Amino acid sequence: MAIQKSSSIRNLLQSLRAASFSSMIANDHRFTSQAYSPATTKPSGYRGIFWLGKICDDEDADVNWDKLGFGLTQTDYMYVMSCCKDQSFLKGQLCRYANIELSPSAGVLNYGQGVYEGMKANRTQDGRILLFRAGQNAGRMRHGAERMCMPSPSIDQFIDAVKETVSANKRWIPPPGKGSLYVRPMLLGTGPILGLAPAPEYTFLVYVSPVGYYFKEGTAPLNLYIEEEYVRASPGGAGGVKSITNYAPVMKAITKAKDRGFSDVLYLDAINKKYLEEVSSCNIFIVKGNVISTPATNGTILEGVTRKSIIEIAKDHGYQVEERPVAVDELVDADEVFCTGTAVGVALVGSITYRNKRTEFRSEGRLVCQQLYSTLVGLQTGRIEDKKGWTLEIN
Repeated sequence: MAIQKSSSIRNLLQSLRAASFSSMIANDHRFTSQAYSPATTKPSGYRGIFWLGKICDDEDADVNWDKLGFGLTQTDYMYVMSCCKDQSFLKGQLCRYANIELSPSAGVLNYGQGVYEGMKANRTQDGRILLFRAGQNAGRMRHGAERMCMPSPSIDQFIDAVKETVSANKRWIPPPGKGSLYVRPMLLGTGPILGLAPAPEYTFLVYVSPVGYYFKEGTAPLNLYIEEEYVRASPGGAGGVKSITNYAPVMKAITKAKDRGFSDVLYLDAINKKYLEEVSSCNIFIVKGNVISTPATNGTILEGVTRKSIIEIAKDHGYQVEERPVAVDELVDADEVFCTGTAVGVALVGSITYRNKRTEFRSEGRLVCQQLYSTLVGLQTGRIEDKKGWTLEIN
């Protein structure tokens, strides 16, 4: 069954390539306006990708860059690659952004067997397109896939897929200073399975969307709420990998906090309920004098790529950085608090509320987080020379 399905996927991709890519203009990645009907592009009995809508051949994307938030904007293309259990991924390819059709018994739907990554592509002032530390995301996906009993694309396959997807959707990359192109690689157990076991088939896909600020506050300081009833992760769990199962459980806590006017939730450790872990979608840092502290990644905290980058940048600027258990009681003595993540960038925290007591932090003047963020963005957008080999230019 798995072999037949895998063969169907390969045959479909080949037929789509012949039907759809014949009209592609070399080195331009644009299509003339043309609607595709699922009835003519989806073979009988196939459970896979089918086309929706049409793609315009306008040179510029129809986006108001000045009002860009962190929401989904449908772009032109995505990348798809599939394989069976105990096999390796082979060459995938671009296809039009579309829905995917899954069996009701797909492993990802029944047992949450899936991991994803988040990264950004930025446009420089001189028109180049840069990816930031893509190899780190590729390695983290492989680590997460191993934890979730999934085959994973190689580092090179991951990076090549991201490069192809970004290049094909380059008209959706915001102008400098207006945002970024958010890149979402996903690895899903798409094969049907009833018993609790690894799925027989897997799909790796990449899609993109132009985005602006993650939080509605924009650059304004965040107001966080420390959650004591719910925990994000526990020792021995999957909190240290970017599993899809980590995110739905925090929605209840986030909803409760936002209903009370807070920006997001800061979680404590599951055992002692006294040490900081992370915010729902980003890592946390506290500043006291020349010392910057952040919770150590001990299996319950995601090793953020932005977190890792900020640590190195801070050391370059002469700060002492400590990765260690950070007690919640230390917040009252902190000068400054900030969050880091691919989606959020570096976000200043104005206050944290714990047990109905609100602690406020420095949010004006010469801020450490602004200094670090300026360097980070400078590297990501080509304004600062990259001597670390962190950026990858897409031709």
